[in-house]
Amino acid sequence: MKRRQFLTGAGAGAAAVAASTVYSPNVIARNQRWRLEMVTSWPAALDKLYGGAQYFAELVEEATDGDVQIRTYPGGDQVGALEVRGAVARGAFPCCHTAPYYYIGESPAHGFYSAMPFGLTPDEHMSWMISGGGQELWDELNAPDNLVAFPMGNTMAQTGGWFNKRIESPADLRGLRMRFPGHGGRVMAKTGVNIQLLPAGEVFTAMERGALDAAEWIGPYDDTILGMYRVARYYYMPSWAEASVMGALYFNKDQWDEFPADIRMQIQACCHKAGNWMASEYMANNPPALEKLQSEHGIEVVNFPESVLDVFYEAAQEVHEEDMRDEKYRRIFENWDAFRRQVQAYNKLTTHQYQSYAYSRL
Repeated sequence: MKRRQFLTGAGAGAAAVAASTVYSPNVIARNQRWRLEMVTSWPAALDKLYGGAQYFAELVEEATDGDVQIRTYPGGDQVGALEVRGAVARGAFPCCHTAPYYYIGESPAHGFYSAMPFGLTPDEHMSWMISGGGQELWDELNAPDNLVAFPMGNTMAQTGGWFNKRIESPADLRGLRMRFPGHGGRVMAKTGVNIQLLPAGEVFTAMERGALDAAEWIGPYDDTILGMYRVARYYYMPSWAEASVMGALYFNKDQWDEFPADIRMQIQACCHKAGNWMASEYMANNPPALEKLQSEHGIEVVNFPESVLDVFYEAAQEVHEEDMRDEKYRRIFENWDAFRRQVQAYNKLTTHQYQSYAYSRL
């Protein structure tokens, strides 16, 4: 079956793999078609997150000449925004797009596949997934739930969150009510913060009604869409907890196994291209959005004091120690940590030194 050459820009490696499948004389013509529904964790208004899921669906339909069509749903439309992975595992839906760290309650190991406090940068993260053993360990983690998953998108470095008061010392954290997902939220809890996990669509309302004192979402572009500048004044940097936040495409394994090899290759190539698009869109749109927050809305961009970052770092080590009791977590951590130490020692000599100098000239 002939497929369109849609892969320009998806990456030479992915293109080469896909092309070898697409034009193989062994591909057998067939009449089978798939009409799938994909649930997501994102509000429809977020045109990079939910828009990334929509873009992926468009790519798949184009790449397969319409053999696979996917209808996407915003979070809460068909199933709760934080329940989509479970719905796919049960077979209620064939696939979903979400953030794995929403599911650390099932196993803390899921955090490695979104974000870890003081963890990897986006390029380091993807290198671990592709060349450091991350994907293979993820396959093992998802297998008991009858799922397969692939990286799809990255929000890039996020921000430290929105606060209604200045955080000048660790004491200022105690008693705050804050929305903060993943292991970062657990770290904050150790500093005395009362953590709540809310989907994006509920964060603004909770802040507006005074149910939250602070909230972390993504970054300037999405935070502007959510209207966070209307309910908080101080925007803290950096995101010590989410230097890289990977999104995930999950498929029910029974559905995945139903696809022939060429369709699976096309879906993975589309996933790769949609993910690159999402990461690029965030990188391009966050800087002007931050400038607008400051110039038009009077938001104060503030850095966490080093004393506060030190407390976060120590609390993160405590979280790691607690989670080592989970065998899945321990096994992935040992691989992830060894990769992190090696690649960051190299980056300290190369990229970090360059950035330290170049950024000082701005």
